[in-house]
Amino acid sequence: MAIRKQHTLAKCTALLSGTSLHTGKPVNLTIKPADPGTGLTFRRIDLPDKPFIPASAAHVQTVERATTLAIGGVQVHTVEHILSALTGMGVDNAIIEMDASEPPIGDGSANPYVQMIKQAGVVEQDAPCTVWDIREPIEVQTKGGSVIVIMPDKQFRVSVTAVGPNGRVTQYFDSVITPETYEKELATSRTFCFYEDIQPLLEKGLIQGGTLDNAIVIKGDEYLCAGGLRHPNECARHKAMDMIGDLILNGHRINGHVIAIMPGHGVNTQMAAKLQQTIESLEALRPKPFVFPAGNTALNTEEVLKLLPHRYPFMLVDRILGFEGDTKCTGQKNLTMNELFFQGHFPGTPIMPGVLQLEAMAQVGSILMLRMPENQGKIGYFMSADKVKWRRPVVPGDVLIIEVELTKLRGAIGVADARCTVNGEITCEAELKFMVADR
Repeated sequence: MAIRKQHTLAKCTALLSGTSLHTGKPVNLTIKPADPGTGLTFRRIDLPDKPFIPASAAHVQTVERATTLAIGGVQVHTVEHILSALTGMGVDNAIIEMDASEPPIGDGSANPYVQMIKQAGVVEQDAPCTVWDIREPIEVQTKGGSVIVIMPDKQFRVSVTAVGPNGRVTQYFDSVITPETYEKELATSRTFCFYEDIQPLLEKGLIQGGTLDNAIVIKGDEYLCAGGLRHPNECARHKAMDMIGDLILNGHRINGHVIAIMPGHGVNTQMAAKLQQTIESLEALRPKPFVFPAGNTALNTEEVLKLLPHRYPFMLVDRILGFEGDTKCTGQKNLTMNELFFQGHFPGTPIMPGVLQLEAMAQVGSILMLRMPENQGKIGYFMSADKVKWRRPVVPGDVLIIEVELTKLRGAIGVADARCTVNGEITCEAELKFMVADR
């Protein structure tokens, strides 16, 4: 799992007006900035209450020649191009407002949306964006022969082989996807269809707004389109562009190598749903953030276990006795002869190892850091210890009182003065440095 910052638009985009591909109806579209954690969301401003439809695999309704999202009776069609442009250009949060059910087709590519995004600008937000690393292969196949496999990779890479009927059109595309490569390699690739499919699609009420100005028509060995092909493998590039827009319906960016043979909206959205399910299963394994009671409060053993990942025999805090403001914390460790380390340190003369007193102080320090709202649900790591002094032995029967006071804090890294006492006598003291990070 990699961490980057979330991004949104710097300002609202200019209005994009045009005709929809499948419905053939006029539409006006605007993309607006959105708060961190919002994701990509459509809004039908032509309907009462102006309902929202989040871009999620859970809302996929139909996938014939385009991806349709729906909640109840509210639909948005052909969402893949604009979702692809936003994803490819690094936008995580945006509201897509339309006064019809389908975005304008433009020239049949994602380029009109890319230009809107560039004119508005993309800005970093003060919130982390989780990018999921694919660690094991994930595969989806359809009865029609379409296959998508996502392999582990340190980057987001897409490889597509597009094959037409009877192998008539075979093209290949491969690239690591960044905003730069997306705009250069994919954004201008246009949608396409085969000549013999036009009449059946029209009879189904589809491609009502299709023309040679916004689509490529493949007739035999000819490519019929305005201005000729923009790339020799434009069909494969467009398939890759569509797939990026469909895959983001899983709700997360990924690092992985997407390998696709004959991709289409059906197999694309199936993979998005599988990714969504897989990621949600992994997220469910994370410990739930512990909600600290307000004020100067004590925490019992069960509550301490919810905060720290440590377990027997390395759990060295039994309870938290209290906090003083946001900078001081006092913990307690009850020592008995049953402690595992007393068995070998030392036989006949049991003494608590000094490094374990350091660890106990670090655990209390972690709890102090985790009490801060921005750190809840994270994990503390011990970084260093300076000015360490051991004053007297700690033996079975002692009650170790652990006091930590935070003296410096910069981002996720804190420095604290700490000490352990028994019956008011200092047994150990040190200056500790530790940090918190996502689990």
